[in-house]
Parts: sequence; C-alpha cells; structure tokens
Amino acid sequence: MTTPQPGSRKPIIVTWQGTNRTSIEQVRLFVSDGRLRASGRLIVASGTPYSASFEFTAARSGDVGRGLLRTTAADTERSISLGRTEDGMWLMDDGNGASARNEFDGAVDVDVAGSVTFTALPIRRLGLHRKPAEVELPVLYVSMPDLAVTLVRQTYRTVSITDTGAIINYTDAHRSADIVVDKDGLPVTYPDAAQRL
Repeated sequence: MTTPQPGSRKPIIVTWQGTNRTSIEQVRLFVSDGRLRASGRLIVASGTPYSASFEFTAARSGDVGRGLLRTTAADTERSISLGRTEDGMWLMDDGNGASARNEFDGAVDVDVAGSVTFTALPIRRLGLHRKPAEVELPVLYVSMPDLAVTLVRQTYRTVSITDTGAIINYTDAHRSADIVVDKDGLPVTYPDAAQRL
C-alpha cells in the first residue's frame, strides 16, 4: 500500500475492519505541505447500528483546524461541526441552532468514538512514531452516534520504533492498548478494535 510522504500531493485510501464488533472504516487522506485532510466513513453493524461520515483538516502544526461529523441511525440523523480559532477556542454547532464556544483546556486534538483515523492525528502531530516520547493530552472526545462532546485525557507513549513503523501505547481512563503503526504513524493493528485491510 502506498502511504503519504511529507509534501505528498497524492491522496491515499486506508481501510480498517473492526475486530471486536462488526464494523468497517475507510478514509481518504490527502497530505500537502504538511497539512492533512481526512474524509471518511464508519459503518457499525453490531450493537446499535449506525453509519457516520467525517471530514477533518489538520494544519501544518498537526492541530485539528475544523471538522464536520454526521451520523445516521435507525431513528435519528445528527451532525456537528467543530472549528478551532487562532486564539485557541473551539466553536461547535449542531446544525439545529445550538452552538457553543469552549477552550477545552487547550486541547488541539479530536478523538471520535470507534474511529481509528483520529488515533493517528496526535501520533503524527507529535512524531511519536519517529522519536520516542510520552505525552498526556487534553482531547475533545466525540461519542457515537449521539455526537456528544466532552473533554478527556489520553496518554500516548512510544514503546518501540521498528523497521516498519512503531508501537505506540495508548491509555485513557477505560483502556490501554499497544497500537502498531506504519512509518507514517497510521494504525495497522489496534488491539480489540480494528485491523487494517
């Protein structure tokens, strides 16, 4: 599989299959001059079935700039847009006239429940797949399929760097997992979550 290189202008498609539930996620990644644009879809068939689509951009620094999430379940359709201003404030709009403004303790990362794509963003931004480090981050966490946004703390730690990428330990209040990533920081294996196809 071809993966993005710094300064690359050729988009790639990455697909993950769920391992602890019936799901599939596919994302189109476009990297140009250090900026990243992700456009993807997540389909969950087990439990409470739903589908979700997302579009997010990350600046050259790796900070999430803005994004749009939509979910469809049997009885509901929801959407939310998120945008981070230059002064560090997050603007949120649910499309129904309800909007909010919050600093979220300086968070620059977004994590979406059940999505592997968003796991890669802080790993890539901090270069944890290239230079060993450990960081604890404030993160905007978007639950699915209700799209509720909360502030969580997540820790990322480089376990090892290999010829093919790295192993990154991810820890939050509910779980810890050693994620295998490729040389571009994109997950290959996420234990009890997903496997790249």
